[in-house]
Amino acid sequence: MSDSGSDGGKWLDAHYDPVAGLYTFSSCMDLADLSGDGESRLVVGDLGSGSSGMKLKVYRGTALMSESILLDLPAGLVAFFMDLHEPRIPAVAVASGPCIYVYKNLRPYFKFTLPGLEVNMLEQDVWQQVREGQIDPLTLKEMLESIRKQADVPLSVRSLRFLSLDGSDMDEFVQLHKQQPIRRQTVITCIGTLKKSTADEDGVSCLVIGTESSDVYILDPEAFIILSKMSLPAAPTSMDVTGQFDVEFRITVSCRNGNIYILRRESDKPKYCIELSSHPVGLVRVGKNVVVGCTDESLQGFTQKGKKLWRTVLSAPIITMAAMNLPTRGFQAVLVGLANCEVQLYRDKNLLSTIKTPDVVTSICFGRYGREDGTLIMTTKGGGLMVKILKRTAEFDDRDSTPGPPLAQSVRLNVPKKTKLYVDQTLRERENGLAMHRAFQMDLSHLRLAAAKAYVKALESSLTPMSSSLTEPLKMNAVVQGLGPSFKLTLNVQNTAACRPVMNLAISFLYDESLYRMRSPYMRIPLLVPGLIYPFETFVECTSDKGISDIIKVFILHEGKSSPLLTAHINMPVSEGMTLN
Repeated sequence: MSDSGSDGGKWLDAHYDPVAGLYTFSSCMDLADLSGDGESRLVVGDLGSGSSGMKLKVYRGTALMSESILLDLPAGLVAFFMDLHEPRIPAVAVASGPCIYVYKNLRPYFKFTLPGLEVNMLEQDVWQQVREGQIDPLTLKEMLESIRKQADVPLSVRSLRFLSLDGSDMDEFVQLHKQQPIRRQTVITCIGTLKKSTADEDGVSCLVIGTESSDVYILDPEAFIILSKMSLPAAPTSMDVTGQFDVEFRITVSCRNGNIYILRRESDKPKYCIELSSHPVGLVRVGKNVVVGCTDESLQGFTQKGKKLWRTVLSAPIITMAAMNLPTRGFQAVLVGLANCEVQLYRDKNLLSTIKTPDVVTSICFGRYGREDGTLIMTTKGGGLMVKILKRTAEFDDRDSTPGPPLAQSVRLNVPKKTKLYVDQTLRERENGLAMHRAFQMDLSHLRLAAAKAYVKALESSLTPMSSSLTEPLKMNAVVQGLGPSFKLTLNVQNTAACRPVMNLAISFLYDESLYRMRSPYMRIPLLVPGLIYPFETFVECTSDKGISDIIKVFILHEGKSSPLLTAHINMPVSEGMTLN
């Protein structure tokens, strides 16, 4: 092994084979412990020459362990746990054409084929007439051209292939295919995995597939039946899946129309839409944010609801992208392969490291390989295979000189895993949501009614320190000074009217005469000018030696009326002077 000097010595060059003959993309690479011995293998869907030589290859270390022939070009490859059997060995699902081929113990195990699409009825009628000899191939071509321009349902592959033929080949094509039934079959464009009910690393996962017909299917991992079907406005090109199918999940999909859509459990249509200025090349989730690479040589960050966070311009067009996740260090970043033979590492918009490569990198995979957690595996445009290992002493400094929020604001919280109790409560709330909401609204209405009754009672009995009278609006607060046994009581009274003075008022005190004695238990108030604060002072003497205190009630009265304008309760302090004596 040698140090990779172009990136500050953070990576070790473990292996480089320029003639490995691997032609693949990041979506067709995965790392998994296929033997249950604790050592992860590299599983690759090799594209071969594009028309032949497609293979499923498995590498152990630097050696090719096994290979299986694929019938069609692979569109994606994932390793997933499909059952709870021991030992815990994952299966490998390869998406190819309209089928998913599942391999278990590196042997073919199951084949799932996508359901057929609706066939154009006019197209069926035309081919039926051909079968009965009513029309010739030239008339067939004219009728199919007319149907293609006007019909809502697209033509089948057979009709499209017929329309592309020259006149000399039409008769032979019609004689060969006219007796066969017409079928419309879509193909798979991308594939991912979704945990079924638990977020454990070895938990059972469902398969999530995107199709050329702009649909997203979620498949049961054991029976391989369609659990859910969701529709998109355009054909998906790549996806990222998070969450659990039985609880809550989020599928982020980049589509061929240049937009990114976010699908959630409760709807079969997109929940949010992110409109990009150029078409997406790659899509990677980092924590709760989504990082998108675009054809305009930019890298952009969005929240999971579609809000744009940042944008940075790169030095060359993006070829491929992959996530770099190191759970042992709590480190998450994005690896970006560029057309200028560089692989750059970004955390948010900050460039952390740059790796120089001898050829353009076409696919990237990071994870546990063998027994080493931080392994970076890359394939090149010329078919080469590179393996680099992250040093245990490597540190990434992502300090950014641009103004903005502090880095501590973006540190991920260590959120605990969802327990079975939490999942059960979530299911209960989903099933009984209507009844729970009605009970909540009933209790809230009772609370509001009780509060309104108490407020009306306080206004009617003038139990508040502010007067509710429109003709005599008053406000009062009290201040108690002293340690005891003698206290100075100051009442600040204010007329809050705009321009009307208030007169003929008095202050009265109600207290326990066995505890307190007042010099002036009754005082007259002179005319109150609006806006001014009038202080009224009196002295209160505590006559008890038991070290207790009580409440003194203060009433502001209007001459000739028995109901007070306002009331205040003064919590008297304990007489500390008498306690010392």
